[in-house]
This record gives sequence, structure tokens and C-alpha cells, in this order.
Amino acid sequence: MFLKFILALLPILWLVFFLCYLKMPAYKACPLALVIAILLALVYWKAPAIEVFTAGLEGVVMALWPIAIVIIAAIFTYNLTVKTGAMAKIQKMLTSVSNDKRVLVLIIAWGFGGFMEGMAGFGTSVAIPASILCGLGFNPIFATVVCLVSNATPTAFGSIGIPTVTVASITGYDPITTATVVSLQLFIMVVFTPLLLVVIAGGGLKSLKTSWHIALISGLGFAIMQLITSRFIGAELPAVTGSVASMVLTVLAAKILCKNTPEEYKVVPTEEAQAADQEHLSLREALRAWAPFILIFVFLLTVSKLVPPVYEVLSAVKTSIIIYAGEGASPYTFSWLSTPGVLILIAAVIGGLLQKASGSDMLTVMGQTLKQMSKTIITLMTILAAAKVMGYSGMTRDIAAFLVAVTGTAFPLVAPLIGSIGTFVTGSATSSSVLFGALQAETARAIGVQEIWLIAANTMGSTAGKIISPQNISVATAATGNTGKESEILRTTFKYYLLYIVIYGLIAFFGMGLLAFAP
Repeated sequence: MFLKFILALLPILWLVFFLCYLKMPAYKACPLALVIAILLALVYWKAPAIEVFTAGLEGVVMALWPIAIVIIAAIFTYNLTVKTGAMAKIQKMLTSVSNDKRVLVLIIAWGFGGFMEGMAGFGTSVAIPASILCGLGFNPIFATVVCLVSNATPTAFGSIGIPTVTVASITGYDPITTATVVSLQLFIMVVFTPLLLVVIAGGGLKSLKTSWHIALISGLGFAIMQLITSRFIGAELPAVTGSVASMVLTVLAAKILCKNTPEEYKVVPTEEAQAADQEHLSLREALRAWAPFILIFVFLLTVSKLVPPVYEVLSAVKTSIIIYAGEGASPYTFSWLSTPGVLILIAAVIGGLLQKASGSDMLTVMGQTLKQMSKTIITLMTILAAAKVMGYSGMTRDIAAFLVAVTGTAFPLVAPLIGSIGTFVTGSATSSSVLFGALQAETARAIGVQEIWLIAANTMGSTAGKIISPQNISVATAATGNTGKESEILRTTFKYYLLYIVIYGLIAFFGMGLLAFAP
């Protein structure tokens, strides 16, 4: 069992070592990790070659649709708003709320990023906020790090709640109950994260002295609204309602409590933002500038399960094929109209037309976006192919089985760690739910813990994995022009990952009394 554990970890250890210590770009390290996973699956796990090949192929297809299309659409949206000059106007509106970089990080990375995660997920919550921060003049590495940390907790309810809905479906639990337990477990870190972001943005604990109350209001607003939504509505909207509440409260708190920004925390606007600042924006111009993002919200909400008539019609336009050739294969479905990437792309085109962009402008921007994203797409295809090979061959399961055998009744301490491993490998909290949801339930029965607690702990832990996931980091670096610097970012974010996973483990081990507050 120990040998299997070590061998199964090799692709992951490869990524950690070569990204962190040898500073190899992700688009080079991930293909080599795929080769290692394939060799291990063939030689040690004795998987048939056709199954290994089709497992990898399924990962490549998943990387292209829906993940790559979402990321390309998100980056295209941002690049087009830059081309039309709308982004400079958005920057002006954001900086008019506050010129304090700590407050802007809370509004853009935490609030707006949480909103994008709740609505679309698949990297949009990192790509778009990080791009906006860079446009405001923030250091690209800094923008990437704060958006990765901000993206952690909302991931549990990303893409209209898919990770939590999925784990509830797999384990047979009610989605509302599951969502409520997940929200209870995450509550502390949802409140804590804005405080941490202020410390990162301000360069130390001293930055909390004049802004701790704003960060606390921002976190409490998100956490309380997320919990209420989970308890009374379900898993689809907690991140959306929580982020909107957080943004509104943060703006109000900044206006009331932070009128004078200390010089060391003031944002120096870019030349584009300075030019836009000379213009008075009418309501019509403001709406036109925000049009692509407003349309993204409207489209994603309208086509979600929250509007069944529209959802049922558009989601019916799909193609299902079986890619994996092994036992237990399920059809892979291409949703052609209801996938977030298509909706974001349509919103971007309509928004671009409203902003007077020509067809040639859009084609030029799309070409630039595809060139910008090429290395990221390579990373996505190879890391997801490796994840599928590891999952289907049994490597991922053997990692978890060893941890169960070693920890025994102390397993709740490492239950979130297992969830985070799933996200680190696949880049998806939903995939982590698929990989380990049933395992967490089985382990809970074996050690006498309520199943739903460890099921939720897997989802809680999967959010921490987002901070260090090579897929998520590659999306962020592409959005901020940092491709090739993944190793530097991973070294920076790893300490935050450790902080989250330790706290999550303590919550999972000591916090089971919180189940009394679940429905």
C-alpha cells in the first residue's frame, strides 16, 4: 500500500518539484507529468493501453470543452473592453469608490471574483479580476496571488453550485443539507480571507490598523448571506448572493469608514485610467462600459437551473459520446448552448457591439487572445489528461486509501487534504467531488462519523486546492501576462494553501457539533 501511495504521488511530486524548485513553466512540466502518469498506469497498475489512451483523451476533451472555451471567452471579454476603452472607464468607476488598494482588492478580487466564481467558474473568477487589477496598475504577480487566494472559498459553490450539487448527488444527500454543512464549515475562513487579503495588499499586519473593520464587514457579509442562501434556497446561489452582499457592504463601509487613504496604500492609476478620469461618465456610458459583464450575469442566470423553461430548452441541445473505453465509462456530454463559455462569448460580442467595436476589431482581439492562451491550453490539456489517467487507473484512489489506513479515527484531520489533492490534480472542485465523495462517505461509516460531515469536508478542502492548482495558476498567468512564472507564483501561494488546509483540518476534526445547526 505504501509503495502504491508513493508511486501514485510521483506525477504530483514531479509538478511540485519542477514548478517550485526548478522553475519550469507549467506548459513544459505538465506534459512530462502526463508521461509519468501514463507509464505508471501501464507498467505498475497494468491498465490496458486503450483504456489509458482513452482516459487521457477524455481529459484533453474536457480541457477544451468546457474549460478552455470559458477561459478564452473570459479573456476575450476583458481584451475587448480594453480595445474599446471601456476598461479604462470601469477602472475610473472602481477607483472612484476608493483609491485604497486594500479596498480595491476586496471589491475586485474578493467580491467581484466571488461573483464570477458563483456564476461561471472555470477560471473566469481568477482571469477577469486579475486582469482588471493589472489594468488599475497593480503588479501582475501580486494581482495573480490575491485572486488565487480570493478564489478559494467561493469555489465550493462555483458555477451555480456544481461542486456541492455533484457531491450531494454522488452520495445521495439532499443538496440543501449538504450546502448548509459546507457553508458552516467554511464560515470561519470566509470571514478570515478578506482580513488576509488586506494583509497581503498592505504588505503586513500593520495594514489592518486602518482597514480591519472594512475587511471584517466584507467577510461577515459574504459568510452570513452564503449561509442563509444555503439553508433556505440551496447550493446554486450561495457564492452569488454572498459576493453581491460583500461588494455592497464593502463599498458602503469604504465610503463611511475609510475617507482618507494613507499615502502608502494609494493606487497610482494607469495612463488610460488617468485619461478616463478627465471625462464625466453619464449613466448611459457607465452601463455601456459594464455591458459585457452585465450581460454575462443576465445570460448565466437566465440559462441556469433557476429558470427551468430556458435551461431545459437550451441544455437539450447537446451531444453525448463515450470516450473512455474501460469499465464504468459514462458518456461525455457537450452542451452546445448552455455551457458558460458560449454564453460569455455571446455576451462579449453583444457588449462589444454596444461599445462600437467593429467586426475586424473583434477578430483581431480574438486572434490575440488565442495566441495569448496557447501555452495555457497546452497546460490544461496535459494536466487534465494526467488527472483522468490517474483517476481511471486507480492511482488517485490508492493515494486516498493509504491516508485512510494510516490515520484511522483521526481521518477527519486529513479529509480536507484529500479534497485538496483532487483539486490540485484536476483543477476542479467538482472533479474532486467525483473522485473522493464516495470514499469520504465510506470512511465516515468505518470510523463512526456522520457521513455528511466528511462529504462536506471534502468540498471544503477542495477549495484550498484551487490556490495551488497548476490549471488555476496557468489561467491566472495567462490573464496577467505572466506565462512562464508559474513556479514563482506557486511558491508564493503554497504558504497560504498550507494555512487553509491546516485550519480546514482542525474544523473537520473539532467542529462536528456544527451539525446541530444543519437542517
